[in-house]
Amino acid sequence: MTMLDIIEKKKLGGELSREEIRFFARAAGEKTAPDYQLAALLMAIRLNGMTDRETADLTMEMRDSGDVADLSGIPGIKVDKHSTGGVGDTTTLILAPLAAACGAPIAKMSGRGLGHTGGTLDKLESIPGLNVMMSEDDFIRQVKEIGLVVAAQTGQLAPADKTLYALRDVTSTVDSMPLIVSSIMSKKLASGADAIVLDVKTGSGALMHTLKDSLELAVRMVEVGRMAGKPVGALVTNMDQPLGTHIGNALEVKEAIDVLSGRATGDLLEVSLVLGGHMLVLAGKAETAEEGAGMMREAIDSGAGLQKLKEMIAAQGGNPAVCDDVRLLPQAAVIRQAKCGTGGWVQKMDTTALGLASQAMGAGRKTKEDQLDYSVGYILHVRIGDRVEADTPLCELHARNEAEAEQAEQAIRQAITIGSEPCGRAKLFLAEVTADGIMRL
Repeated sequence: MTMLDIIEKKKLGGELSREEIRFFARAAGEKTAPDYQLAALLMAIRLNGMTDRETADLTMEMRDSGDVADLSGIPGIKVDKHSTGGVGDTTTLILAPLAAACGAPIAKMSGRGLGHTGGTLDKLESIPGLNVMMSEDDFIRQVKEIGLVVAAQTGQLAPADKTLYALRDVTSTVDSMPLIVSSIMSKKLASGADAIVLDVKTGSGALMHTLKDSLELAVRMVEVGRMAGKPVGALVTNMDQPLGTHIGNALEVKEAIDVLSGRATGDLLEVSLVLGGHMLVLAGKAETAEEGAGMMREAIDSGAGLQKLKEMIAAQGGNPAVCDDVRLLPQAAVIRQAKCGTGGWVQKMDTTALGLASQAMGAGRKTKEDQLDYSVGYILHVRIGDRVEADTPLCELHARNEAEAEQAEQAIRQAITIGSEPCGRAKLFLAEVTADGIMRL
């Protein structure tokens, strides 16, 4: 058996055996196959798909390509959360400290930016001094000591996914259903959590643009979790516009701090509370998701959530003073306002284009080797359904220079449709998926 044989079989639409999938996963994890062969197979999978059985096999083989974390030494039920990606999605930096403040141990392994979406690790690394790389022993010790860690997956956990994840970003294979399912669930299963809450995005900024596809993704991930013996639930949420108003690494950290400080409300807070409420149910800390969300609101009001974030930043070598003075975060050389330029109603947004506008400013990667500028991005002042005038603020640009600010402004304008007819607000929650089935919301 060779990689070329497997590529040829999948290129022609064949169904791979468990042994062939194991060969592929081990080749990725042990780096015994060159990137160009792995990339070729990723594209064949993207074009021809995988059966449910192939997807489950790939998930388990990617999980088993390295170690599986043993978190049994940490008291309590360890709950993880994962988002399928979007723009302005900073929920982890909000709900993880809040859940920990409510007594749920959070041992979370996160990823970097992928395509037009931001990455939690990139956002955390915008905090001066903060380290996201740690050994499994240090990872577990930090959860025992402060109840919270958000870090990179170790080199020994799901190494096959680590290789394939980076290649997908630069080979236009990010939006493959079986690759998304296996990537997410292999990491979640390898990271050792007892239960998982999934935030599956749908809309113009999501990997899955239609509700039908998003529901399929949620169902398939919940099913893989069931097969692995883990309680997994999913919420399908709207990504027809950025979730938060801040797009860019340091800017998103600022928004998370604003939310935890009680200074900011809106969709980002609402999704964080609902997801967190479900996490507290699975952790055995609340009877219902509504009760859990209420507990998290109390943790904001008391300052316990922000304090927990400070503890995590300090434990990982960062400067917790950023939580008291966000000006200590990286600052862009050019900061300026842009107006809407026309009157009417904000009718729709191309959220992927809005994410790519931030990427082009230097907030995201176009290749694996790109270095990020943590300071750049923008603050979006309008939401779908807003009535605006020509002089209504559209966004605040944070750029490296005037030319890039101008380019970003034009891209943002093109991504937002302002029309003469009023429209309603975008619905935030669309469905809940459990092992028992789909419930439309």
